[in-house]
Amino acid sequence: MIGKLKGLIDSYGEDFVILDVNGVGYVVHCSTRTLQKLPRVGEASALAIETQVREDSIRLFGFTNEAERDWFRLLQSVQGVGAKVALAILSILSANDLASAIALQDKATVSRAPGVGPKLAARIVAELKDKAPVFGAVDPALARLSGEEPEGAPSAARDAISALVNLGYGRPQAAAAVAESLKQLGEGAEAGALIRQGLRELAR
Repeated sequence: MIGKLKGLIDSYGEDFVILDVNGVGYVVHCSTRTLQKLPRVGEASALAIETQVREDSIRLFGFTNEAERDWFRLLQSVQGVGAKVALAILSILSANDLASAIALQDKATVSRAPGVGPKLAARIVAELKDKAPVFGAVDPALARLSGEEPEGAPSAARDAISALVNLGYGRPQAAAAVAESLKQLGEGAEAGALIRQGLRELAR
């Protein structure tokens, strides 16, 4: 099995890159996010590789780091998620963003990926909640606000979350919206401002 490739960028396709390793061109399928991070043709690059062997083919999938590759593997443990859907999810969410979405059970964020409907998104966040790696990459602001009693969170933030929950939003979505609002408005923002900004975030 191939676990890593290091070589020169030969050319790009719609969803793959050809990596020249000592004269051998490997077709490596990548997420849009990964392709955007790779250098120009002729420049050196290294990719973490996941090799998938089927009866009629061998396919290589490339990632900028091992965390992204781990998520690619983990996503496919969910029924209904194949390589194509896993890459689609990783095209719109970084490993950190995906970790946050899973930790907060934020199926709306996951469902933004092409080919991921509400039911599949709900299954992904539910099944990976306990299987996912340690959420060290979760946004600290989200982690701090996501619990029932978010210790250390500003009182205005707690009030804003409660208000959004009372309006019918789930606590994970409310916490994520308020966390993003805090980033934009600052830790000293009042509850009213956080609620208004939070509603804007939830409406996106």
